Amino acid sequence: QNEARKLNHQEVVEEDKRLKLPANWEAKKARLEWELKVEEKKKECAARGEDYERVKLLEISAEDAERWERRKKKKNPDLGFSDYAAAQLRKYQRLTRQIKPDLEQYEKMKEQYGEALYPTSDSLLHGTHVPSKEGVDRMVADLEKQIEKREKYSRRRPYNDDADIDYINERNAKFNKKAERFYGKYTAEIKQNLERGTAV
Repeated sequence: QNEARKLNHQEVVEEDKRLKLPANWEAKKARLEWELKVEEKKKECAARGEDYERVKLLEISAEDAERWERRKKKKNPDLGFSDYAAAQLRKYQRLTRQIKPDLEQYEKMKEQYGEALYPTSDSLLHGTHVPSKEGVDRMVADLEKQIEKREKYSRRRPYNDDADIDYINERNAKFNKKAERFYGKYTAEIKQNLERGTAV
């Protein structure tokens, strides 16, 4: 009876542990195990002097490879411009991916500030942090690079050789395009009559 009570208690404890784990725990665990297997395989390939990528591709069936390619083609990473919030998010993600944290500096700050490094709603740290000269220089260089890239960007309009020449210079061509954009649907018939020579 005592034995059964112990086993029952152990089961209750195990079940409680399982319930307290996050919902995606199983998936995370499987992912970590898979990553460990991949690391082991990479080490084995390195020890034998083989390229891991080639060995991995040899193990993949043609059907799986075809399915992955189809899935890759379906997923378009660059959705283009949809709205300003999405564009801002994309830019933020691209810039944060470029950041390489200085872990030594972070450890020094942890030692210096202790718990105050992680502020709460009661913390009064505003204005106490002074950035390092290297950090400021890095930020300035990054901003200058962004400005330079922005200045270089200019969408090239394709030149159409077959289009009618109804202009006398580049400035006039731009004006005509703008006029066509706004008034083209109203003046299309008049323009055709003029070209045919049947205008009244």
